[in-house]
Amino acid sequence: MTYHPKSDFIAVMMERGFLADCTDYQGLDDALMSGTQAGYIGFDATASSLHVGSLIQIMMLRWLQKTGHKPITLMGGGTSKVGDPSFRADERPLLTSEQIDANIDGIKQVFSAYVDYNDGPTGALMVNNAEWLEDLNYLEFLRDIGRHFSVNRMLAFESVKSRIDREQSLSFLEFNYMILQAYDFMELQRRYGCILQMGGSDQWGNIVNGIDLTRRAIQGEVYGLTSPLLTTSDGKKMGKSQSGAVWLNPDMLSPYEFWQFWRNTTDADVGRFLKLYTELPVDECDRLGALEGSEINEAKVRLANEVTGLLHGGDAAQTAEATAREVFEKGGVGDDLPTLNLTRDDIGDGISVVQLIVRSGLAKSGKDAKRLIAENGARLDDAPLTNAGLMIDAGALASPIKLSAGKKRHALVQLTQ
Repeated sequence: MTYHPKSDFIAVMMERGFLADCTDYQGLDDALMSGTQAGYIGFDATASSLHVGSLIQIMMLRWLQKTGHKPITLMGGGTSKVGDPSFRADERPLLTSEQIDANIDGIKQVFSAYVDYNDGPTGALMVNNAEWLEDLNYLEFLRDIGRHFSVNRMLAFESVKSRIDREQSLSFLEFNYMILQAYDFMELQRRYGCILQMGGSDQWGNIVNGIDLTRRAIQGEVYGLTSPLLTTSDGKKMGKSQSGAVWLNPDMLSPYEFWQFWRNTTDADVGRFLKLYTELPVDECDRLGALEGSEINEAKVRLANEVTGLLHGGDAAQTAEATAREVFEKGGVGDDLPTLNLTRDDIGDGISVVQLIVRSGLAKSGKDAKRLIAENGARLDDAPLTNAGLMIDAGALASPIKLSAGKKRHALVQLTQ
């Protein structure tokens, strides 16, 4: 549809490619124009870090604050005990309260890089839905909340329907998830005057449920806005790399490896990713995205620097770029490469190069490492590695060695004692 927004927030969402759908463009636009409004996105605490797949949502919260509104980061301390069944083929493993609390502590580190938590009118809030979910009285909840939900309608939602159509089990525990998420929206409206829930387009059904419940139960006027589910131009799910998930916490993925992920963006995605993941003006994003040949590589470096700078700081971005230039242009080792530290006890009489490739994160398994070597994709100190049976002893590690998988992924192996 063609809609001409009045509010800065919706204008940014549309111009930069964040907007997939909205439950009421005009109503939300008018509300945003009437004064500072609160909007939220929920994040389940199923791991100790979010990954790049969540970054589009975090940027939406950042833009909400930058355009004069109040972002709420809702942590699913309660709902993580149930698990979101949306578009999953199986049930999530259940987590303990201690695991969930530890995960929330890890995730908190990321948000403060993007939004400002303060006591001002637009200061971000971090809220945990365990506050209101853990003490619910089941009978009262059924009577006061459950009566507003139609099972027929819940069964029609694509996230549920896809599981049933594939004859995959959907437990009653998971089926309750959408009711709990709807209840979250109502509670945030009641407690903080929150008028907007945002999420990926796979959350559309859950968001609509929350809007309906809030209107019926407390006569609150609220809205929903979704972002597209991102895939790269070659059809891969955003947030995955050859070596696994691209985590946002530095203790799970080094700033250098994070920088490299963005530097390795395919040409066709550069302009789009600049709009979504940086704050460069749209015209500049379009200009950089239209470059070709060797010039597009400098645009990728700009993308990597901007995204890494937002998350890890400008110094980390500059260090990553310098390391990359040293590795790729000068053939050097680079001080900031991912490093596998080994003791003499780890090595014993010798350790196989296949094991080193796996332990350094360049391959997921011994089988993958052997295939990498067989296909001439592995290098040892920049020389082709052809012998999958090669053993490395302590003497060979008198100085660090560099392992490479392809042209762009490297790791150091060194002896620590």
